[in-house]
Amino acid sequence: MRLRHIEVFHAIMQAGTISGAAQLLNISQPAATKVLQHCELQLGLKLFERIKGKLHPTPEAHQLFIEVDKLNRDLQSVRRLANNLKNHPDEAVRLASTPTLSVTVIPAALAAWRARFPQIHCTLATHHTSDMVNALLLGDVDFAFSLYDPCHPNLASEPLVRGSMTAIAPMGSWSRMLDNQPLPVADLPKNLITLDLDDHLVSRVMDTCEEQGIRFNSYTEVQTYVLARTLVELGAGAAVIDPFTAATANHDKVQCRPMSPQVPVDLFLLTKKSTPLSRSARAFVDCVQMAGSDCIARTGGE
Repeated sequence: MRLRHIEVFHAIMQAGTISGAAQLLNISQPAATKVLQHCELQLGLKLFERIKGKLHPTPEAHQLFIEVDKLNRDLQSVRRLANNLKNHPDEAVRLASTPTLSVTVIPAALAAWRARFPQIHCTLATHHTSDMVNALLLGDVDFAFSLYDPCHPNLASEPLVRGSMTAIAPMGSWSRMLDNQPLPVADLPKNLITLDLDDHLVSRVMDTCEEQGIRFNSYTEVQTYVLARTLVELGAGAAVIDPFTAATANHDKVQCRPMSPQVPVDLFLLTKKSTPLSRSARAFVDCVQMAGSDCIARTGGE
């Protein structure tokens, strides 16, 4: 099948009619009919039966569509990548970060960077790490920040800042003299606000606790570190969260202490291999590193 055959066949399967396919492809109906006829002739297969004025795909067409749909998605990805390579300016900054970093480290970094580069366009997207991998590979973004290294063969990961998982509790939970001092796992509050165990950092915290023979009960489970922090600020319990979220807590309402033994947390820069960053992009990375380091300093997690 030729490229045009694939496009028309896919559009007809989606639209259900030749006229609908023509509209999807922005071509005339006779042109779409001609391409379909040529496709069937080349394949030696009847792809559609016309019954009472309507097109009905043959069994062969349904089988063929499974593979054609894959090819069409790949084709759209190639076009999208080519468009990105052609149209985005060299000095424009297009980045993505995880939701946690987008509300903790990135705002301060963006403000500092904007003071140095007031005229350069910046686009910030918020994705989970798996989605950021696709965005980087397709050229939708030039670099990204995550608390997780996806270990993808076509991506480079560079650790920028290291902290450790941090226990936060309502004010008065321990002496103020102990703020930012390591908190032994055995002294963690036993009824913690927890996150889903699918989170890789939470899993590492639980593994560390089990190694120490410590088990916890939890009656409150949430989806984000930011929500856990907010609940602690409201006095609803204690939690173990990443150090960047802990640094943005209201320290008139909560106290912070890094866990002991430490559960390391790295802030990673993700880029496509062999694709150098522009001057302004590298400056943004520097600002993120500085903002992240400031967060770690505020929670005693260095």
